Formats: sequence, structure tokens, C-alpha cells
Amino acid sequence: MNREQIQMIKGAYPKGTRLGCISMSDPFAPIDSGTKGTVRCVADMGTIHMQWDNGRTLGLIHGEDAFRKI
Repeated sequence: MNREQIQMIKGAYPKGTRLGCISMSDPFAPIDSGTKGTVRCVADMGTIHMQWDNGRTLGLIHGEDAFRKI
């Protein structure tokens, strides 16, 4: 992911944005479909760090995980 793409992600999902998980590619402990959460920050590598309503903090990967703004 290049700098331009990361800046786009940071602009699209600022801290406090609410997202809903559609599907996650994490093979070990994915967030369940339908789980909602709040963006904590977007890292310099493009990971969207989340505080999920179920208490978990697993990040989303733009382009790999499916999610939507709510």
C-alpha cells in the first residue's frame, strides 16, 4: 500500500467513525459478521484499529476485510 492510499484510508475512516464488520479474513479469531465498532486510529501501514462493541480490538485490513460505515 502506498502513502497516497493510506492517506485516503485515514481520510475516509477518522477516529470515531462507526463501522460494521461484514467478513474478516483472519483465520484464527475473526470478528463475527454483523459486529459493530468504533475506529480508534488508522496506522501508518493502513490497518484500521478498532474498538469493537464486543470488547475486542482486532484491526481491519482495507482490501482484505469487508466492512461498511454505519
